[in-house]
Amino acid sequence: MAHAASAAPAQPPLLDPKRVRSAAVSVCLFLAVLAVLWSLWEGFKAVGEAVDLRLGRFEPNDRTMPHIHDIVGTLFEPSRRNGPLLIDILWDAALFTAKEAAVGFVLGAVVGFALGAALAHSGLLQRGFLPYIIASQTIPILAVAPMVVVWVNPRLPPSLKDWGAVAVIAAYLTFFPVTINTMRGLTSVDPRALELMRSYAAPNWKVLWKLRVPTALPFIFAALKIAAPASVVGAIIGELPASIQNGLGGAILNFNQYYVTAPQRLWATNLIAALLGITFFLLVLLAERLVVRRAPEHVG
Repeated sequence: MAHAASAAPAQPPLLDPKRVRSAAVSVCLFLAVLAVLWSLWEGFKAVGEAVDLRLGRFEPNDRTMPHIHDIVGTLFEPSRRNGPLLIDILWDAALFTAKEAAVGFVLGAVVGFALGAALAHSGLLQRGFLPYIIASQTIPILAVAPMVVVWVNPRLPPSLKDWGAVAVIAAYLTFFPVTINTMRGLTSVDPRALELMRSYAAPNWKVLWKLRVPTALPFIFAALKIAAPASVVGAIIGELPASIQNGLGGAILNFNQYYVTAPQRLWATNLIAALLGITFFLLVLLAERLVVRRAPEHVG
């Protein structure tokens, strides 16, 4: 019994030193790149103001290129006299936009996966529908968004009015990369493994879930990492024709009107929008780390 206990495999440490070092290097690299970009911004602005640089109609000054510390600092200033801090307003706006983007992202991912699976199993469907799927992405989203709002809003229940149509716009930007990469991943399966499954008379649904989907996971997550920030962009753009004032799109439109007197607020809103897109990307990246490493081909 004692021998069996001593032969048991040792449990891996809770904090793998290699992963800790890798995370530390990533954080240091991120901070270094951030410092370089900050220096380039401030340096270009300082040189442009010193030599009176003009690039066409663009002139570096406090209106066109506010100081980075002013942009960050304005987040912690009242949005109006005796009003809440700007960061509080933008936090609520970001949560509202995140709800629209998340629903659109999930909807677009599901539709994209279903379309990709259908196209992967039928060459006839590929030849018939793929050109139209590609053509759908050549139409500017600014032209599509008002039409979607007009078409979809009257058909939504009261609880989904307006923001539901925005979620559909976010889904429109999400489904295309998921469709293409799903189709590519499902058709990249090892022919020998496929032949083995067929030799056992495995039904198509079992071949799909046991063989094709695990093989396609890296392709699918690559598409999701592209689609996640795109869903945020779609939600922000969709808020404009829907006349939604609660999200980041409404905040951008509002602060754009006061850009001449307070450009830092618009830049700060853009910063929060960028951070929201990065958050969506990181969530997909985390899901990829959890799912792909547990796929059958990665289990030792």
